[in-house]
Amino acid sequence: MDILVVEGIHDYNKLKEIFKGLIITTNGSQISKETLNLLKEYGKENRVIIFTDPDYPGERIRNKIKEVCPNSIHVFINKEKCISKNNKKVGVEHANIKDIKEALANLHLTSNNFNYWNLSKLIELDLSSGLQAKERRKYLADKLNIGNPNTKTLINRLNSFNISIDKVKEILNKYEG
Repeated sequence: MDILVVEGIHDYNKLKEIFKGLIITTNGSQISKETLNLLKEYGKENRVIIFTDPDYPGERIRNKIKEVCPNSIHVFINKEKCISKNNKKVGVEHANIKDIKEALANLHLTSNNFNYWNLSKLIELDLSSGLQAKERRKYLADKLNIGNPNTKTLINRLNSFNISIDKVKEILNKYEG
């Protein structure tokens, strides 16, 4: 069975129509030890899919769950696709169903065996320093559907999701910034 982890009840309500597994809410960034223990147990025999908001609290929750479910699966949605109508909040619940389905179609399985990426590799590809590094990182992350990471998080995600240098170069060769 698939277990989808979201932050709150509004996310749950939005996703219950389209997700056919168990949905667990973390009740915000203060995810309890009980919830983490429950996810750890579920993760032994089920796929735990993490789908948190594209903001700092969402990233914090994602990292806490990843600690107890190292083989978790990650789903990301671009921040621009989940901004509230009044432009004051960011969250999965504000995204339209089409964008949510698209995000759910791009699952990223975590692996701790890949250790190719480091800061020097990103610098070589102008992803960590230089005038367009931030824009290049965003372009790459959008094409890979891995959120909008800073340099350190990009290194972790490229390694965690076994993304090859060839794939990164292929994407960056199309960058026109």
